[in-house]
Amino acid sequence: MKKRRLFLPLILILVARIAPLNFSAGAGQGKPRARDLGIPFDGAPGPWNAITDVKAVEVGHVTLISGEGRLVVGKGPVRTGVTAILPQGRAFLGRVFGAWFTLNGNGEMTGTTWLKESGCLGSPILITNTQSVGIVRDAVIEWNLRRNPPEDYSGDFSLPVVAETWDGFLNDIDGFHVKKEHVFEALDGARPGPVAEGNVGGGTGMTCHQFKGGIGTSSRVLGQAAGGYIVGVLVQANYGSRNTLSIAGVPVGKEITDLRPQRGRADAKDGSIIVVAATDAPLLPHQLERLVKRAALGIGIVGGRGEDSSGDIFIAFSTANPEVAKKTGTAQVTMLPNERINPLFTAMVSATEEAIVNALIAAETMTGINGNTVYALPHDRLIEVLKKYNRLAR
Repeated sequence: MKKRRLFLPLILILVARIAPLNFSAGAGQGKPRARDLGIPFDGAPGPWNAITDVKAVEVGHVTLISGEGRLVVGKGPVRTGVTAILPQGRAFLGRVFGAWFTLNGNGEMTGTTWLKESGCLGSPILITNTQSVGIVRDAVIEWNLRRNPPEDYSGDFSLPVVAETWDGFLNDIDGFHVKKEHVFEALDGARPGPVAEGNVGGGTGMTCHQFKGGIGTSSRVLGQAAGGYIVGVLVQANYGSRNTLSIAGVPVGKEITDLRPQRGRADAKDGSIIVVAATDAPLLPHQLERLVKRAALGIGIVGGRGEDSSGDIFIAFSTANPEVAKKTGTAQVTMLPNERINPLFTAMVSATEEAIVNALIAAETMTGINGNTVYALPHDRLIEVLKKYNRLAR
């Protein structure tokens, strides 16, 4: 038995060096999350504490990791991937109300012009690296056409939402390693339930506050007096300076000043973050825009400042109002009065904050091109810092 336990990891290591590892996440990765370490947050999370707590929402990842050593463009090392968020699962063929907002626009999210014009989201949402936006966009269109060819032009099919952040410190980003089949795999592999975080999917090669970052998620369930609605958030976190990092109100970045990226920029203040928010509350597009703007407050709590070269782009959708997808007759819709929207704003802020911290907690130290290394936020030292400020929940 001992030999078998040792032999399997050796096989996995050898495979990782020979070919990309493609991980499709239908289940979480079994790693500790922020709350497991005793980090306190406001609000009550849903069963999975994930964007998938909103009914019918599904998430899929494909993670590409291969090679090591010196960068050879087109050959690696590869540290990248793609993440897919399906608003109503793989059966989704209609529309939902949606909206977007940019805190700072040095980034890309395709499909937002039609989203703004129509107030509707009619495609999955994909997140990847900066140079792969084009191929991911094209692949989403083909994936849609294969499933349900439209009778004529459709903005829902032809103008999908694809967003990016830059992973070129660790990844051979100019090698275009994300392929059409990886996009198909992420979409077809999307599942409800727990969501893998950290070095997965589009977040594989990302850095957050000069620690290893990536994918994170969280959710909030409102009390019955506020309607019992759910707000779920998923982030691809690749932003921020060390000096401003704050967790649970504690200046963690000023307490843990070492473990900075090796061979990297001296103080990488700029970067990007994509935020995807889902809710089952019956919000109209202009209300969803109000909601998604509040992601900026959650980012600010953790220490983001929307710096000049940062692409901080957010999108939100509501799974309520199924008649939005009707193409004939009239559609009956409901809306939450503006006077009842404040609890959703609060949920958006705290879920965004926790999603970012979850990304930091889940991420692991990674070495990429030319030996560039980004270190994980050390759990033991983080706990000691939180103890110092009397901020542990347990």
